[in-house]
Amino acid sequence: MFLKDPSLAGKRVLVTAGANGIGLAIARGFLESGARVLVCDVDARAIDSAREAYPQLMTTIADVSDEGSVSALFDAVDAQLGGLDVMVNNAGIAGPTGTVENLRLDEWNRTLAVNVTGQFLCARLAVPRLRKGTNASMINLSSAAGHLGFPGRSAYAASKWAVVGFTKSLAIELGPEGIRVNAILPGAVDGPRIRAVIAAKAESLGRAVADVAREYESQSAMGCLVTVVDIANMALFASTDCARHITGQELVVDGYTQKLS
Repeated sequence: MFLKDPSLAGKRVLVTAGANGIGLAIARGFLESGARVLVCDVDARAIDSAREAYPQLMTTIADVSDEGSVSALFDAVDAQLGGLDVMVNNAGIAGPTGTVENLRLDEWNRTLAVNVTGQFLCARLAVPRLRKGTNASMINLSSAAGHLGFPGRSAYAASKWAVVGFTKSLAIELGPEGIRVNAILPGAVDGPRIRAVIAAKAESLGRAVADVAREYESQSAMGCLVTVVDIANMALFASTDCARHITGQELVVDGYTQKLS
């Protein structure tokens, strides 16, 4: 199921929002390759569930949009991992659904706070630790909406385009030090989150949920949603020695999607 690579064994890995969904799949993939993994999440119940299912997983509560919480998170990195080789900035929220004139400022600001500022706050503290790591890398989760327009989801799209720009800038800054930085751009990923987004969009448009769901599934050339394992395997590959010269890239995993609707 997950990519296996011997160069991942012993890696010290932090995954934000790692207690469920894409984040948990990434954490599981690293664990199966022998890495030591710490995940954070804002959802205490999800943390408890993940720890019960995977006892070797290290966990802590953190809100990546809060500077003090992120500082405490990296104290946990030092205490539990003793350093850092891979930083996975996975935390993100879907943000509001609606046309721009109907969006509230607090919803817009919250989307940017989690999806963009959260990655900045984590990267700022991760970099000094990655400098001391082995074949160190950072992976920032963007979205297919990070290189395509997304009507009705402008806050989300704006935040995910920002992630790509942030990634490319860091890749240039950190390349001379041997630290690689890449962005993963998932398409629509099957699971509870995308189903909630589909339901919200159907309500906003006054359409049947099943009709909107079919549109999402047919957006890609391959005619299906991707899975959390697909995304996890790209994160794993980007962290291996095989990817030692891959940096500053938009690693798109979307079945070749050319339009979001």
